[in-house]
Amino acid sequence: MDKGSTYEVKDLKLAEQGRLNIELAEKRMEIVNKIRDRFSKEKPFNGITIGMALHLTKETAILVRALRAGGANVAIASCNPLSTQDDVAAALAEEGVRVYGYRGETTEEYYRYLDNVISEKPAITIDDGCDLVTRIHEKYPGQISSIIGGCEETTTGIIRLHSMVKAGALKYPVVAVNDNKTKHLLDNYYGTGQSTLDGLIRASATLISGKTFVVVGYGSCGKGVSLRARGMGANVIVTEVDNFKALQAVLDGFRVMKMEDASGLGDIFITVTGDKNVIRLEHMKKMKDGAILANSGHFDVEIDMASLKGFSRRQMRPNFHEYDIDGRKIYVCAEGRLVNLAAAEGHPSEVMATSFAGQALACEYLVKNKGKLGAGVVMLPESIDDDISKLQLDAMGISIDKLTEEQIEYLSSWKTGT
Repeated sequence: MDKGSTYEVKDLKLAEQGRLNIELAEKRMEIVNKIRDRFSKEKPFNGITIGMALHLTKETAILVRALRAGGANVAIASCNPLSTQDDVAAALAEEGVRVYGYRGETTEEYYRYLDNVISEKPAITIDDGCDLVTRIHEKYPGQISSIIGGCEETTTGIIRLHSMVKAGALKYPVVAVNDNKTKHLLDNYYGTGQSTLDGLIRASATLISGKTFVVVGYGSCGKGVSLRARGMGANVIVTEVDNFKALQAVLDGFRVMKMEDASGLGDIFITVTGDKNVIRLEHMKKMKDGAILANSGHFDVEIDMASLKGFSRRQMRPNFHEYDIDGRKIYVCAEGRLVNLAAAEGHPSEVMATSFAGQALACEYLVKNKGKLGAGVVMLPESIDDDISKLQLDAMGISIDKLTEEQIEYLSSWKTGT
């Protein structure tokens, strides 16, 4: 472990490889680079500290660079014990970023790293999963009055934030970046769909084609996973608790049933619900010999890992453990943690470009509206979300039509009928 006054990372010698990976991500995240170039001229974050709890990946490094170009002092900790890319963390440390995290950190270290970020007294928080926000509210309430606002990256975090609002606990505005169309309809759908299967395959080395693939949850992430699995030849079953999402899955051509019925049919199970114990021991006891389980939700609570502690376990491959349940073997990827980051590298840079463009512009929005936003969950204006889409289309060299004056007038009028 390499430690300094402004960092705690695995090994600074990994920095050169980290710089190369960041360079590749930078080429694929043109819209964040454009935002960074504007920020470097306008300096919207001069004198502002931004505290971050995000996955320490090459894509996150591009966001960090954009915010620092805008004048921000950035401190960042990992938001998951198994998702840090150690070479990227080392590269950020050498760039002078206050960075804390390594792959395999303990729970105690995880929260100590969050505390390190909070000790910088951030005026803006950026979260993936809401641990930074809740840590501030529970342990450092005295700092809340000096916080302009925050941003939340993922569905799990938004669920927690709404729970805080319902309980009257959230004391500053947090932008629901996850709810941007350019985030949850791109990152969650296209990103999670691809990266989940990437992590599953890296961990298990199994063939997808011909397998019965059970997707637990049919939100944006579940839709993406189901689509990619079917595209690779899987027979997909969906389980749901939401009537409309279940109906969508049926109309999209998937079989829908209860988990208790799917348990004995599936070869591969993927959880993407954001909820706890959606696969329990009662389900695992019904599974086929050789069934594979993986989670792509933010926290390691979706598969009931605690119930497996009483069974014999062997590590068969990196990120791939075998459990013997009454003589039948089941396999769990990445210890039940989010498989796309624990066993792979997370979403491709291209899809993270729109997500992190949203984070960067959300921070700017908070600064511009300082004192005007009440405590609660805040949506970015639709115009900003639309600007992100345009930036990405421009980066891809795609032009689209514009409404004519006649069309604008027609759409804005209520008088014209049959």
